[in-house]
Amino acid sequence: MASGSFGEWLRYLPLRPAGTPVRLHNGRPKEIQSVHAAVINIDTGTRDLQQCADAVIRLRSEYLFSQNYRRIHFHLTSGYDAWFGDWADGKRFQLQGEDVAPVSKPPEAPTHALLRQYLDQIFTYAGTLSLERELQRVPLSDVQPGDVFIKGGSPGHAVLVLDAAQNPTTRRRYVLLAQSYMPAQDMHVLINKPRSGLGAWFLVEPNAEWLETPEWNFSAEQLKRWP
Repeated sequence: MASGSFGEWLRYLPLRPAGTPVRLHNGRPKEIQSVHAAVINIDTGTRDLQQCADAVIRLRSEYLFSQNYRRIHFHLTSGYDAWFGDWADGKRFQLQGEDVAPVSKPPEAPTHALLRQYLDQIFTYAGTLSLERELQRVPLSDVQPGDVFIKGGSPGHAVLVLDAAQNPTTRRRYVLLAQSYMPAQDMHVLINKPRSGLGAWFLVEPNAEWLETPEWNFSAEQLKRWP
């Protein structure tokens, strides 16, 4: 894995203490507490915004913020390409019906607080459909950390590949997966079926038609990668 890559960055995400429950944006515990192996130590916010695709966008933007904030951009469902660098420069946007209209504001320093403000707008006007369009399909046999299993639409869902490993004897590949869900909730590392004996690892068969996760099943064609 390339040094400084998104995949390498994901390996060092901080986790909350073992046994931490997944909580919703309003602080209440998620009704189902049996689907996670760990909770990622990153804020959710107090609004019902950081859902499944948004969690993927959040982690991608945090990585890019640590590298070069001017690389941060995401498409809205309308197709508008919203760049964080423009946001910091005072080139904002607002939706007027189905159209995006430019709005001028005084430039601001590209702080992390400003990034969170920008992301709240992205979370509001983007989703699985727009994110799916941004990503490029890759075969299951080539799954890598940073890839995304995603089904665009309403309903839709997305989970992020945190890491990948290969058995040196069987050559089988396994992945760690993370998600948020609806309503917005703590990002969490998914756990495999208890009887699988794999813990948090999921076997990815190159010729499989489906990948089954605790709260969503993805077809083989729904593995995507950042361009």
